[in-house]
Amino acid sequence: MQHIGFYLFLALEKFLMFLPKKIRHAFFDLLGDFAYHVSKRYGRVVAQNLRFVFKDNITHEQIEEFKRYSFRQMMINFLHTMESRYYTPDAITQNITFENLEVVKKAQEGKRAIIFVTAHYGAWELAGRALSYKIEPILIIYKKMKNKYFENYLLSSREKWKMSYAERHGATRAMMKTLKKGGAMAILIDTNVNKNEAVEVEFLGHKISQIKTTAYFARKYNAALIPALIHENNDGSYTIKFDDEIIPPKSDDEAKDIQVSMQMQTDWLSQEIFKEPKPWFWLHRRFKEDYPEIYKRN
Repeated sequence: MQHIGFYLFLALEKFLMFLPKKIRHAFFDLLGDFAYHVSKRYGRVVAQNLRFVFKDNITHEQIEEFKRYSFRQMMINFLHTMESRYYTPDAITQNITFENLEVVKKAQEGKRAIIFVTAHYGAWELAGRALSYKIEPILIIYKKMKNKYFENYLLSSREKWKMSYAERHGATRAMMKTLKKGGAMAILIDTNVNKNEAVEVEFLGHKISQIKTTAYFARKYNAALIPALIHENNDGSYTIKFDDEIIPPKSDDEAKDIQVSMQMQTDWLSQEIFKEPKPWFWLHRRFKEDYPEIYKRN
């Protein structure tokens, strides 16, 4: 049955790609609005996250605004995946600019491996593709899907963007190989993580368990930790902003250095989210490992 649903989806995709771009984007905005109205479960997750982070400093009207935006954002990210299968990389990236690119060029000139520290923020699917195609080919880590047809669909949509990928179970070898030869990878540091594989840091005002992958590999291979997020401009174009390289301490206490490194990375992301919170993916149950009680139904 999986293949029947997938082929029906491909037929719908082909129809949508015949539509003018503005109409297609408007249709996906409507899909986001539809999800906002019908998906009470995930709408509740947005509200739970926002109240956990902002407590009483956010109004009901603001929460509803964030909900609608989050569902639209999810649909637009999927639209970017779809369009990347039909348009050339040059056509898609023509409205994307890069800010503070000198940070990346400095690492490249020094022939250092690069770990782009990023998050589910804004048009992150578009950001990964543009970064890999225009700046530095990247390795990405993905989570295996139950539906192999859609998994192959998503992976194949990334191939012409100079991206390579590895499934997260057993991805260590691919990451080591990439960094050893001075390559680059992009890691989303805002995903939920098992406590047994994490360090404790403060994120958005709360102590949480955080992945330590970026800190560990940056230390092991002297890779440059370069934060990057994509921002949408008022005219519909995008800017990928690189922040200055994060340079953590390197002492004889490896465990402490890794914890400090992850805190530095998380401080950067917290600051960016507090500065402009709406584009972060509030639909994700980021805090469920450490604070499962906040996701209980009221």
